[in-house]
Amino acid sequence: MAEERDTEARWYVVHTYSGYENKVAQNLETIVENRRLHDLIHEVKVPVEIVPDIKDGKEREVERKLFPGYVLVKMVMTDDSWYIVRNTRGVTGFVGPSSKPIPLTEEEVDKLGVDVRQTKLDYAVGDNVQIVSGPLEGFIGIVEGIDTDSKKVSVKVSMFGRETPAELDFTQVKPL
Repeated sequence: MAEERDTEARWYVVHTYSGYENKVAQNLETIVENRRLHDLIHEVKVPVEIVPDIKDGKEREVERKLFPGYVLVKMVMTDDSWYIVRNTRGVTGFVGPSSKPIPLTEEEVDKLGVDVRQTKLDYAVGDNVQIVSGPLEGFIGIVEGIDTDSKKVSVKVSMFGRETPAELDFTQVKPL
């Protein structure tokens, strides 16, 4: 079981000198390309958001780093991959105790939105679904809408002779 975990690529947070995030990401990608390390280091990201900026009376959109001084690296943690990342110019270390970097948890990866996973649903708009948890558990409803970004499904439930709208998590419904 321990060997299986070691071969799985996980997201790690790398601390860099402030302002060097893009340079570190570029350097890491170059090293991976030159040394053919795609099997060890899968992805390097500098999380950014687009924000409006008004300068000289003109509004334009600019990129702003979400976590200045940090770069996210999806990699298989080995002595070699640790050494390569740790000794990349501009990197000051991994986030975690100095002896062992700690990967991000699945919840942290989801909240940060760094690993976009396609959610496959067994139902579509117009399908009947059964509510499996929450206050409406046991009721059957019709799917009115699906929001993949927020992982919510809008369902119309027939209760006491009335159609009642409900917004539920993907995990709260199952197809009939």
